[in-house]
Amino acid sequence: MTRYAFLIDQDTCIGCHACTVACKSEHDVPLGVNRTWVKYIEKGAFPDSRRFYSVNRCNHCDDAPCVTICPTTALFRRDDGIVDFDDSRCIGCKSCMNACPYDALYINPDTNTAHKCNFCTHRVEVGLEPSCVVVCPTQSIYAGDIDDPTSKISVMLGRHDTAVRAPEQGTKPHVFYKGADEAALDPLRTRILDDGMIWADTTPDHSTMVVDPPGHGEQVVARTAYTTAHKMAWTWRVSGYLVTKAIGGGALMVAGLAALMGWSDERAFIGLYAPFIALLMAAITGVLLIWDLKQPKRFYYLFTKPQWGSWLVKGSLILLGFGAFGSLWFLGGLIDSSSLITAIAVPTIILGAGTAGYTAWLFGQCEGRDLWQTPILLPTLIAQAITVGAAALILPAAAFDLPDGLTNTIMWSLFGGALAQLALVAIEVTSHSTMSVEMATKAMVSGPYRGRFWTGVLLGMVAAAALALAAVLTGSLALAGVAAVAAIIGLFAYEDAFVRAGQSVPLS
Repeated sequence: MTRYAFLIDQDTCIGCHACTVACKSEHDVPLGVNRTWVKYIEKGAFPDSRRFYSVNRCNHCDDAPCVTICPTTALFRRDDGIVDFDDSRCIGCKSCMNACPYDALYINPDTNTAHKCNFCTHRVEVGLEPSCVVVCPTQSIYAGDIDDPTSKISVMLGRHDTAVRAPEQGTKPHVFYKGADEAALDPLRTRILDDGMIWADTTPDHSTMVVDPPGHGEQVVARTAYTTAHKMAWTWRVSGYLVTKAIGGGALMVAGLAALMGWSDERAFIGLYAPFIALLMAAITGVLLIWDLKQPKRFYYLFTKPQWGSWLVKGSLILLGFGAFGSLWFLGGLIDSSSLITAIAVPTIILGAGTAGYTAWLFGQCEGRDLWQTPILLPTLIAQAITVGAAALILPAAAFDLPDGLTNTIMWSLFGGALAQLALVAIEVTSHSTMSVEMATKAMVSGPYRGRFWTGVLLGMVAAAALALAAVLTGSLALAGVAAVAAIIGLFAYEDAFVRAGQSVPLS
């Protein structure tokens, strides 16, 4: 068996960037992105200060989360342990960037596909060493087979204590560091300072945030003087898709409940409008998903070249199933078959919940983003779907001559969903399993995303619940309509804060 790995001797590294330049030259890496890069940290105060270096790159993990989440097997682990990529299969979904705990992946602006260090496989396959190893002037980079006891890297690993980055992630990384300062390997032990150094290249979201949670200052032992910028992979389109699929899935969840309660014969509203709005939102969800791809013309690879372990693939199939049952529901409305609607209500409710909730497992595969690993994400997504699904149903209710019981059911659903959201979010922001979660939560609640977060909480949860309750008590569809608008706007604001804050904590 062969397992290739790197060992970086930080005791001898001089931070010259020869490895970075060689890598760029070898692979024609464009400006602004890097497969390998050198990070500088500084400890102490003048004149008793010292600079430490760390060389960062793909860790070629035994249990590589980027391979698990990749929906088209564009990323794969070879038999020799090298994690490689196939440009021709990549759809540019960027999920690998959030799955990697090491900031190792980037979107190549020339190809619009995901790239990273691939161990110079074209060289290794003909018996040559990776380019970074060849050019290192201090022989600080070792590459070889760690299962071969006679290899240089195996000898070094046997003779010296080494460390890896983010061992708590359980990815079993294959980049080992000898003599590296702990703060150089753990980005949470340094503070990025935007102090005008002309050569510093730091990610704006990381350098300007005030993210130190209580007690974090005691762990910060150094400053990051130089590192490489990393772009946020997912932004408003992902936030928007979370909202649209919540509306679509939630609309038929609430309508399904109404059908089971005996209102399936309300043809215009339950039979036609409910599936129409659900299918429309599902279609918009698909548009947003495809729009966010860097290779949108390849979106069909999700179905023709699927990697079945990825929740992007599973989620797409759930969306297709939801669309099929939504269409069947709409057909039931067209032919005025309340019995058909009642018959498919339960599986449609399940698919609606799946449509809203599968992102919990997708985000769970984004192992680099601890905030998204919360175990209450699934119930939160379901509560959101019930809230905005009911909101989408109640908005045009005045145009239909609906029974009071049906409108009350929808308004109670809106109230209950908003209240459940509020309770779940309160649990989320007060439960911190890791330092990364604590820092991301502070970025969301009191940092750069606080405006979005508090708009979401106060408008989409507190105001929506209060107005929905008032609407139930007074029978006012006008109040219910205001509650519905507040719920939808508030949900987008909250989701945008959650998505961005999860990506705000530095990984390298």
